[in-house]
Amino acid sequence: MPRTYEHNRRSLRLKDYDYSVAGAHFVTICTQGHVYVCLFGQAIEGRIELSDARETVTKRWEKIPSKFPTIEIDSYVVMPNHFHGILVITKGWDAPGQGGHVGPPLQTLGCDEQGGHVGPPLRCDLPGVIQWFKTMTTNEYIRGVKQSGWPAFNGKLWQRTY
Repeated sequence: MPRTYEHNRRSLRLKDYDYSVAGAHFVTICTQGHVYVCLFGQAIEGRIELSDARETVTKRWEKIPSKFPTIEIDSYVVMPNHFHGILVITKGWDAPGQGGHVGPPLQTLGCDEQGGHVGPPLRCDLPGVIQWFKTMTTNEYIRGVKQSGWPAFNGKLWQRTY
């Protein structure tokens, strides 16, 4: 009989912490298979040389405040196989059934570049912002693979957690 293994994925998030309240959050997001897959550059003779693909990450990170009005960005750095950044939630949001937060209601932010609605509202909390960031950078990276010959990735661009 074959052995079966259970996945015991442990959350890196603090239990019972509300990631929609105002405050600064340091995030690290790794590429899938981060130890081996350097999609945004490489280390050569002690120096890091970043690829054109890092612009995708930078551009989307800098766009966060325009998509999420209660979020500000602070310092960030793109590394060959991961990303570090600080997000500041300036005001909490009030979602249905979650009272107690101050600030704007959950807004319909699923808009294209011209302001047209293209999807469901985006969540203005840390998980919602990171989900948007990962989705947008993945889509742009796929375009770069097809149009500019960037290195392809297998499966997902980013790891599940941050």
